[in-house]
Amino acid sequence: MSPVTGEQVAVVSQANDADIDSAVDAAREAYPIWQKISFEQRAKLYNRLANLILQQRDELHELEAISMGKPYGNFAFDNWACASIFRMYANMELQIHGKSSLNTPGMINLTLKQPYGVVAAIIPWNVSLIMFAMKVAPALVAGNAIIVKSSEKAPLAVLKVAELMKEAGFPAGLVNVISGDGRTGDLLARNMRIWKISFTGSVATGKKVAQAAAASNLKNVTLELGGKSPAVIFADADLDTAVAATEMSIHVNSGQHCQANSRILVEESIIDTYLEKLTKLMSSRKIGDPTDKATFQGPQGDKQQQKNVLEYINEGKQAGELVYTGQVPEGNGAFTPPTIFKNVGRGSRIFQEEVFGPVVIVNSFKTEEEAIEIANDTQYGLHASVYTTNFGRAMRFAKAFEAGVVGVNCGAPEQGLDMPVGGWKQSGVGSEMHMYSVENFLQTKAVYFKHEFQHFGGH
Repeated sequence: MSPVTGEQVAVVSQANDADIDSAVDAAREAYPIWQKISFEQRAKLYNRLANLILQQRDELHELEAISMGKPYGNFAFDNWACASIFRMYANMELQIHGKSSLNTPGMINLTLKQPYGVVAAIIPWNVSLIMFAMKVAPALVAGNAIIVKSSEKAPLAVLKVAELMKEAGFPAGLVNVISGDGRTGDLLARNMRIWKISFTGSVATGKKVAQAAAASNLKNVTLELGGKSPAVIFADADLDTAVAATEMSIHVNSGQHCQANSRILVEESIIDTYLEKLTKLMSSRKIGDPTDKATFQGPQGDKQQQKNVLEYINEGKQAGELVYTGQVPEGNGAFTPPTIFKNVGRGSRIFQEEVFGPVVIVNSFKTEEEAIEIANDTQYGLHASVYTTNFGRAMRFAKAFEAGVVGVNCGAPEQGLDMPVGGWKQSGVGSEMHMYSVENFLQTKAVYFKHEFQHFGGH
């Protein structure tokens, strides 16, 4: 269903147990073929695919626009990032190494890094192309074949990229894309012939994936889950930079990304100035048709997401003070107004839970100690930011934040392709990107070589 119009735009098959078994069969057949392809040939395939993804940008955007309402500006970044991730991994197989040890007398011992064989990934709907690349590229670099379940909310662009992989020349069956809701994901997590699964999505679903993986064959699990990320802004910060970064973080992609800085803590002396600047910038953004290149904010992913966000906004009016709420287009679209609250109670649902929409809380603080205590008062630990020109303070906060990713004078989702992404607390298990992702898809084997022999009882 289109979140822009509320109309049906496509019919996609929901994969069942038989479909998953067929995908596993295809992956098992492709796996030995992939082992025989040299890294030079593989690099050409990754780069060829990256070129095709960039060439097909307009068609891919059309598919994302009709299935989840992603504006062109947002999608242009997703498209570039997807292609860039495949390019980054093009020669990374050369970085896969074991280790050797001479510490045991008479022995030369070493470790091997080897693939699982058939692995699986479950990706979300909010940035489907980026997530596809983040799972598939390192899995292939590690030598695996993979089955990817796309979200039932936004399967179309991922299915198109699967076609492009075939066009690029990847072996048939190496990458298998299936569609479906949580029932399909549960079947995938329980499959007895899959030994590794990587999931990105909500905490609640991530726990279910981990439970299913453990209850079946105890498959290895990587989880990248939700967030309620803080940004702490001090009076000595470049305020315009802080405003631009925090507004972008909560507003881009309609607030639908897990690292969004949804809790802004501002030093008491500058909170009024910050709110004035934040409101001015947020209210200047165009909301509407995702095919219009001037549009900044599209709809939420679907009507259920819209309902969830609106419920949080209504609760926020009771938990704090409403500073600003925007206007959205009339009609059947799943649009929600960008909204700013201040002085929200720390025990409220809107302060503690992930909203996944363009809704931000702005509270004040007086001391560093208070700011850290409030920032870490959450079950999540995905991202945190601090804005200050004091280097010592920046380093204190970088260490004190209970989060897997920290931005100093920058916000989420700003990051480098060569850096890890991973959550603390309930925001996940393991890290992804660059070699961190490749390691997730590798197993370690110890090999012992005995080269000196001691004979007993004779010569």
